[in-house]
Amino acid sequence: MAGTLEGLRVVDLSTVILGPWASQMLGDMGADVIKVESPAGDTTRYSGPRRNSGMASLFLATNRNKRSIVLDLTKDAGREALFRIAGSADVLLHNFRPKAAKKLGLDYEAFAEANPELIFCATYGFGSGGPLANTPAYDDIIQAASGIAELQTITAGEPRYVPTIVADKTTAHYVVSAILAALLHRERHGGGQAIEVPMFESLVDYVMVEHLYGAAFDPPIDQMGYARLLNTARKPYRTKDGYLAVLPYTDQNWRDFLTIAGRGELIDDPRFADLATRVRHSQEIYGLLADMVATRTTGEWQEALGTANIPVMVVNSKEMLLENEQLDATGFWRFEEHPTEGRLRMTNPPVRFSRTPSSVRTLPPHLGEHSAEILGEAGYSAEEIETLLASGVTRQA
Repeated sequence: MAGTLEGLRVVDLSTVILGPWASQMLGDMGADVIKVESPAGDTTRYSGPRRNSGMASLFLATNRNKRSIVLDLTKDAGREALFRIAGSADVLLHNFRPKAAKKLGLDYEAFAEANPELIFCATYGFGSGGPLANTPAYDDIIQAASGIAELQTITAGEPRYVPTIVADKTTAHYVVSAILAALLHRERHGGGQAIEVPMFESLVDYVMVEHLYGAAFDPPIDQMGYARLLNTARKPYRTKDGYLAVLPYTDQNWRDFLTIAGRGELIDDPRFADLATRVRHSQEIYGLLADMVATRTTGEWQEALGTANIPVMVVNSKEMLLENEQLDATGFWRFEEHPTEGRLRMTNPPVRFSRTPSSVRTLPPHLGEHSAEILGEAGYSAEEIETLLASGVTRQA
């Protein structure tokens, strides 16, 4: 069965995680994704454990459903080949900083002249209109800039990075939604366009959903920061034998929880009256919650709270997620035999379409595995491809 984006061609020049994970999502939905790499290859090819050089774990996690071509874009012939390939593409994605893209001649205007229907998406650290536009940016830099690192002061006592690449992965979803919106506009009205997806502005947008708070009004009518979240007592609670996430949220949840916990005398306590009141008193309320949860085992709480439909969840480790009842039942994990890398574990696309399901059709490619194939599709003759190989403009795995 065809995927949602079958027939769509994406040329992806991006590296590391943000762009490659975004283009993998498009590939999972059926797009033909052409991964354009330098002769050295994407840096993630060498990040993490590997069985063979250039096929490390981070690369395997973000580059399925793609074909790889090597092009040296510092050479005229490499740039010419890119423009020929992009001439039949629907989307081009890159993460060059504005100055670097301009220097290589890879700006939107140049591509639009060759392919006016092209959706041209640039993603980088900081928006092009600001003083930081050409500042190098990786996930740690954006976590610091966007306020995410400072938020960890609440629990760690000092700024800390969230131990997952939240800036890259969050921005990847902005990239996918922006590309799909531009494609819909092209379908309805015709014409391509340029898209800019900056990490910094995207993550500030992400953080400020709840933490703009009182500053949502001008002038501010309260402090910034959602009080319930900026709370040292908000954390998984220790039970007699482990940890649990427990979140009585609605008024009924709290009445039921206090009854189950044997603290019915608190039901009429004005601090527990409603959500607004509980938010104002969240520090002390979460402290009380922690004390109550500590009196029973994890299993006892799960049974009692589950029966009462009060949100509760065990704290899973990374290892526990590999053998998880919910993930097993929904077919989340899949195993594939790679021709050179052996048996691989990977995630199934989590979003489900009833008529056009996403799928894993091809496994992560070796560097330049499809160079000759893609150049041939762009109209290069066998002799011209041999010349490009001999000159180092391209390479074939």
